[in-house]
Amino acid sequence: MIDKPPPTHARGRSAGRRPLTASRTVRALTAVLCALGLSVTAGSPAVADSAHAGGDLQIAQTLGDRDLTFVLRRVTGLPGPLHVDVLTLRDTPAGSLRLRTVATGASRDRAAGAAAGTTTSSASVELGSTPGAYGAALRIDHAGPWELVVDDGSREARIPFVVPDSVLSPPELVVYAGFVTAGGLILVTLFVAVRARRGSWVLVPVGGVVAALATAVTAALLSASLPAPPEPGQEVAATVDNVTDPYAVVRPAARTHSRPPAALTVSSWTARAGEPGTLRLNLADGSTGLPADDLVVHDGALVHLLVIGPTGQIWHLHPIRTEPGTFEVELRLPVAGHYALSAEFARLGGGVQQVRSATGLTVAGRSSDDGDARALPADLVPRGPGTRTVGDVPVRLSAPSPTVGVASILTVQVGDTATLQPWLGMIGHMFVVGPFDKAEATSSTRLGEAAQDAQVWSHVHSMGGEMGTGHDTGGHSAHGTNGSGDAMSDSMSGLIPLDGGSAADQTVAAYGPDVSFVHTFSSPGYYRLWIQTLRDNTLLTSPYLLHVQPATATASATTTGGAE
Repeated sequence: MIDKPPPTHARGRSAGRRPLTASRTVRALTAVLCALGLSVTAGSPAVADSAHAGGDLQIAQTLGDRDLTFVLRRVTGLPGPLHVDVLTLRDTPAGSLRLRTVATGASRDRAAGAAAGTTTSSASVELGSTPGAYGAALRIDHAGPWELVVDDGSREARIPFVVPDSVLSPPELVVYAGFVTAGGLILVTLFVAVRARRGSWVLVPVGGVVAALATAVTAALLSASLPAPPEPGQEVAATVDNVTDPYAVVRPAARTHSRPPAALTVSSWTARAGEPGTLRLNLADGSTGLPADDLVVHDGALVHLLVIGPTGQIWHLHPIRTEPGTFEVELRLPVAGHYALSAEFARLGGGVQQVRSATGLTVAGRSSDDGDARALPADLVPRGPGTRTVGDVPVRLSAPSPTVGVASILTVQVGDTATLQPWLGMIGHMFVVGPFDKAEATSSTRLGEAAQDAQVWSHVHSMGGEMGTGHDTGGHSAHGTNGSGDAMSDSMSGLIPLDGGSAADQTVAAYGPDVSFVHTFSSPGYYRLWIQTLRDNTLLTSPYLLHVQPATATASATTTGGAE
């Protein structure tokens, strides 16, 4: 039997099957790409950001007779400007400051570390007699650790800061690699679909496209659950290598708080009462004896120095860093007698430390002293809870029944309007020292000696407060000894930065007038309290005397706190 050739119309249908198959494949590929494109769009917000840039850096400095706050605005592009705002308080002397940016930090790459110690830019700031912000712009040309050097003509302060690099995270690299691979395979798929004799061959590059996009989408979705790299200058050392390649740093298993405490020594004090002098603080590692040069900015300063004089006057200062482990502050101590000192700071990889000077300072009097120098102004004389005037501002402290072992809520009302300003990141600071007997607590000549041996030195913070609410609730004892309490999370939104933003600085006058603290007293007796708030660019220090009742004497405690 002889086979007959197929009909002409049958041959035509057979010849047309290949282009029909290719067109179907292209349509199927288009549908797959659209579906995956929608999934990528839905998942794209979860792509991890690059290395966290952090917010603005606020750091207080006692530079000579000026209490200044430097705000270093975040650098948004490299090379780019570093904007520095200098915030002044009322009665700050006018004058000129010279600012310089100096690159610092070590690196395994000799070329990268060659810039250490080099001044890259400089600028001048003219401070006026009106309180407010005075700005300057400097230039940053690379990521890494830096120092801002501030020169007032007599001394130099060196403020360390870190400029982060814009580094792609590993999930981002996978996402971008998946998209690039998918784009290349799409071109291959189109070429195969047009040129291949068999339509099934196009499934090979199509499978590659699907796999590449699936990998990219998976990386984007999982990136949100991956931890950020250790932050240079906060969790790991701020070297050039750690800043430029943060994902190469091995993350510590846990943040350690076991770093040995730093030893505090103070220089000898030779100035007499009423004369200016420079106090030098030396911080050394407790285990090695080397200078402790790993301090991080804590509560808006590298070091918080607290000085209590024989009359009960208090100084809350922020010494300038002059070299590794060395800080200096200029003081004019008004009267002869003993002054007790403590320094509060935080070290890299460790917790907050409050170190008290074992010796304090003894200031000699002048031959011209006539005894009247010990007389305190009325607003510096301690009083019990109630209303008093501090700097022409009415201040009222309410401390219902402070009792040993019970968390006490102390609320101070400063003025009658919501015009308090943040200072050192908080609306209010309270210092608690004691317990004393009544004679010590009310002495105008021996309080420094009594404070030297006091059991408790606590630094208590008011935690936040909504702007414009006229009420501040919650607080806790942040540092020091024998303090505890809780903070209400909804009262913190006014100050705590969110999503890498920056906390409100002292130019925002929208808080208060009520400021609350929570503190637990461990022993009965008399305590000296100093509450500091910022209002109208003036730092108000309100001294109080508080009598804490024993745990069994609650029935006899008055509703105003029982200061006798």
